Amino acid sequence: MKKSFNVRGMVVMAIMSALGFVLMILNFPIPLMPGFIKFDFSELPAIITSFALGPWYGVGVCFFKNFLHLIFNTSTSGVGELSNFLLGSIYVLTAGYIYKRHKSFKTAVIGTVIGSVGMAILGIITNYFIVYPFYAKVFMPYEAILGMYTAILPSADTLIKALLIFNLPFTFAKGMADALICFVCYKKLSPILKGNKT
Repeated sequence: MKKSFNVRGMVVMAIMSALGFVLMILNFPIPLMPGFIKFDFSELPAIITSFALGPWYGVGVCFFKNFLHLIFNTSTSGVGELSNFLLGSIYVLTAGYIYKRHKSFKTAVIGTVIGSVGMAILGIITNYFIVYPFYAKVFMPYEAILGMYTAILPSADTLIKALLIFNLPFTFAKGMADALICFVCYKKLSPILKGNKT
């Protein structure tokens, strides 16, 4: 029985990873954000999987969708995928763990809010110490990166200001947008993912 559950879990994880990869490609720009920052719903399959099968399955979806993106569609030499994996993992791991302890709509909301906060804070750290330094060396200098922020808001004249003003709320909103869609469709999808008859 346990073996069957693990096999089903792996199959579901593979399907949801592929869906996450497709959603990752279908990104789009957001008004009042620098052009290189794109919005996507690729954490949606991961958070659904985390709630349905457990948080580590959700982390698996985050890993494999980024692995697929690294192979087929990367434009960041793996740094963007690493950051996306870390942010997505803290989001689904936190939300999934809180939900697993007591499964209710309330804990799902609490979990996704805390997970979104964690993702937003970790995003500041990874962008400041990993992603933007890499971009500055490989793609464009810091001055050009900051220029895309100051063109929108002149007071965002340092990297940490730009990240706090723009990236922090953006990442939080991204997590909550995925959560909102998850809440709408989870009850219908959960029995299918778990293999329960409706």
